[in-house]
Amino acid sequence: MKISAELSLYPLRETPIPLIEQYIKLLNQQPDIEVRTNSMSTQIFGEYEAVMRAIQICTQEAFSTDSSVSLVCKFLNVDRSISDY
Repeated sequence: MKISAELSLYPLRETPIPLIEQYIKLLNQQPDIEVRTNSMSTQIFGEYEAVMRAIQICTQEAFSTDSSVSLVCKFLNVDRSISDY
């Protein structure tokens, strides 16, 4: 099943840009997903397992830093990379 996820990472105490950039860089290194980034969020497209695995890996890395962060996620059960729903 193909899905789409929209992620917004909000560091709560640190300068946000380096932590956000690191999160996106790590997302782009994950296999079997498509990543699109804009000024408000990052979208991920792919098979359910690959998307969830990528989010798990990258979020665990962000949460293991000394920074406090909030990750807001929206999930759709369609692949928005190829359709307009």
